[in-house]
Formats: sequence, C-alpha cells, structure tokens
Amino acid sequence: MKADSVTYRVVEGWEQLPRGYVHRDVAAVGVDKKGQVYLFCRGEHPVMVYSREGRFLRSWGEGKYTMRTHGLTIGPDDSIWLTDDADHTVRKCTLDGEVLLTLGASGTPSDSGYDGSNLATITHRGAPFNRPTNVAIAANGDVYVSDGYGNCGVHRFTAKGELIQSWGEPGTGPGQFMLVHSVAIHPEDGRVFVCDREGERIQIFTPDGKFLDQWTDVQRPTHLMFDGRGHAIVSELMWQAGMTSYRRGTIERHHGSRISILDAATGRLLSRLGDRPPVDETWGSGDPHLPGNFCAPHGMALDANGDLYVAEVTWQIGVRANLVRPDCHTFQKFELVR
Repeated sequence: MKADSVTYRVVEGWEQLPRGYVHRDVAAVGVDKKGQVYLFCRGEHPVMVYSREGRFLRSWGEGKYTMRTHGLTIGPDDSIWLTDDADHTVRKCTLDGEVLLTLGASGTPSDSGYDGSNLATITHRGAPFNRPTNVAIAANGDVYVSDGYGNCGVHRFTAKGELIQSWGEPGTGPGQFMLVHSVAIHPEDGRVFVCDREGERIQIFTPDGKFLDQWTDVQRPTHLMFDGRGHAIVSELMWQAGMTSYRRGTIERHHGSRISILDAATGRLLSRLGDRPPVDETWGSGDPHLPGNFCAPHGMALDANGDLYVAEVTWQIGVRANLVRPDCHTFQKFELVR
C-alpha cells in the first residue's frame, strides 16, 4: 500500500474492545496530542478512548448523543468538536466530555426545504443547521462546519461561535452542493476543501468562500485530511449497481469503497487503499471483510507518527443492505511504514 514513498500496513486486532462494549458503526475518529485515540460511535457509548496501543481507557457521552453521531475534530488546543447529525448541533468539549460551546439549536433543524427523505427536496441554503456533518478549524481559530444531509452549505464561525458567513446552494455547479459531507483546511494557505459527496467531487474555496477549483477523480468522498507530507487522503464510499449518481447517471456495476491518496497540490492520484486481494468482481475491489479493505469508510485521523485510523459505518451501509456480514470491521488502524 504505497503512495509516493509512503507505505501503510494494516494492524490487525488493534482495538482491545472491553467486554460488554459494542459499536455497530464508528462514525469518526480523532487523535489528541498524547496520542490517545477517540472513536465517535453510534451506540450506547458514544465516545470511546484508547491508548496508542489500542488499550481501552474510558468512554463518555452516554445518553447525550443521538444514534446519528457524525463528525469528530480535535482542535489545536485539544478541544474536541462533535457533530450530531440528528440533533442539528455541534458541541465543543473537553477531552473528558465537558461541553464548552454548542452551535445550533438542539433538535431543531433550520429551514432548507428538506423534507427528511431526499436531497432533491432541498430548495435553498438554510441557517445553521440541518443535519450537519463535520468541522474544521483554521489557523486563526475560525470554525468551518459542513451542513450537510438536510442543508447545502458551509458555515464559518469565530472561535467564540459567532457566525461570520455561509455559502452554498443546492446543485452540481461550482459552489453548489449535493450533500456537504466534510470540510478540511489546507495547513499552509488556509484554502477550504469540501467533500461534496453525492456531487462526487472535492470543491476548493478561499477562506471566505470564493470558488477556486474542484477535484473530480474521487468517488462519493466522505472525509479529507492532509498528512503534512504533501498528500491529501480521501475516504470514498461504495457504489452499488442500480444506484444513481448525479454525475455519472445509473451505476451499472459495484464499485468498492476505498481510500485515495492524492497529491495535495494538484489532486493527482498517487495510490489507493482497499484493494487487498483477492479482488472479487462482485465487490469491484477486494473483499470488504478482509483486514485492510473497506465496507464504508466514513472518518479518518492521523497520529503524530503518521499512522492512519479509519472509522466505518459498516452496519448502516453494509449490514442493513445484506452486503456484508455483521462481523465485518467498523474500525481499522494502518501503520505508517517508513
């Protein structure tokens, strides 16, 4: 698994899940300055914390988050930002779960025309939020929120939670979105990269929302991050035969989930993970049950050593559709091999 002299090796059995604990889906993951790993789960224990070696340390957030946990971002001050899709809120917390700031009105979606069933019903960008998805923190402290399943925009806040601006509208043109799934900030120049999942592209903006460019050699991108070595890492969701793409039309065969490693300057494809053999024509890639392959990669994080952590919503995407077995992995660690 190589990308421009970078090699990843899957670490099988990394997570030492304690007795009695389960997570059908892991929506997101983050790593703090100590190397502790935070899983944002859809289950009884929303936030599960592990040591770098995979030893379970603690959990928190029980009873406080919906079953649609979505995004997790750890800020430069080691605060943790948690996006709750179904609650229409983003919460800034300490690493022990104390809520410091809440953006959005709990349980109250904004008006975007969305009827709760179909992206096509979104008629306009609403205020923050209608099913928000993720958070990115700029070098100056500004907070960018992708919004989301029931909206079609990006919102920019001050570090104190004051709304600065919003941009986006429904559609497939420049600056338009078909499911704003994640947002990332380029560490060197502050450009804003937005995963337009159902538009099958990554759109690139200035910090104040001016459209610059787009990358289209991606497949339903769910998350993007930069590794500090000149790479952009993108998690990408599967296509099933018979589904309809806004860009490609009817999908004729299965295309497996994957992670792409791109040149961060140009978007040029360098390598992909998720095709560990044997490759099965049914999956359009390697069997998703195999360690190192994917069912539904949804969130990612890197630690200080460059190791890669991948969270998957396997139950929702794969198990419910009878695509994979219930024992298919929902979380994996990949070690950076130098």
